[in-house]
Amino acid sequence: MTNFLDIAEEFSTAEGSRVHIIPVPYDATSTYRKGADRGPRAMIDASAQVEWFDIETRTEPHLQGIHTQSPVLCESDEPADLSPMVGERVGAVLDAGKLPVVLGGEHSVSIGAILAASERYTGLTVLQIDAHGDTRESYHGSTHNHACVMARAREVAGIVQVGIRAIDRSEWEAFEPGRVFFAHEILGSADDSWMEEVLARCTEHVYLTFDLDAFDPSLLPATGTPEPGGLDWRTVNELVRRVCRERTVVGFDVVELCPHEAHHASDFIAAKLVHRLISECLAARSG
Repeated sequence: MTNFLDIAEEFSTAEGSRVHIIPVPYDATSTYRKGADRGPRAMIDASAQVEWFDIETRTEPHLQGIHTQSPVLCESDEPADLSPMVGERVGAVLDAGKLPVVLGGEHSVSIGAILAASERYTGLTVLQIDAHGDTRESYHGSTHNHACVMARAREVAGIVQVGIRAIDRSEWEAFEPGRVFFAHEILGSADDSWMEEVLARCTEHVYLTFDLDAFDPSLLPATGTPEPGGLDWRTVNELVRRVCRERTVVGFDVVELCPHEAHHASDFIAAKLVHRLISECLAARSG
């Protein structure tokens, strides 16, 4: 697998890079459109077309090193078997003082990363940007299904959920008041003041999990379970900017890209998002 951004070896060594990309091409439990296992490769391939200079931070994050690891490969259909594999990779990156970036794959790939971060940061907050609640206790016989990610997260961390617009009735009754920011409420807001409420509920250390179906499908249609009424690019970027600059993002993942040959823009948007997140994280750490 080629390097993220297609950068030269001098900017992508494991030892010299502040950022480690961890591809996890896993798609065992998706229930609508399959293909998320091709998402990491598609993001990395598309990233070769992303400009290295980030306008908003006025930085070139690749100069601090971005290393692309070999993919985490799991042949099991039970995502509980995947979790420790991802956790080991993420934990090693965190222990080295670097920024782990997990590229999925279906959303279940996030569980191991979240557990690894929670073991190293007391009082961690998991900030989820997503269309779906993902707080089912179990789904299709598995507690580690993609629909259960945030149920597992709230066992080890505080959670804040943004962009939600599709849930099961059982999830509605278990939501934590004030910690769920529904998409229709965000879209109906007169300004961005709701972002201050998001930040107020985030502790100092934040792990960000980003499901690409958080975006409206008019912007990014190539995802396994698209939902109308989603977020736009500006809103997501402003929230990310504030979180990175006012809290410490210890790691993040971007998941659920389901590549489609008719929607190559989705691959690029996902890759651009990863670059923007890296840029904001590194700029905040350097500042």
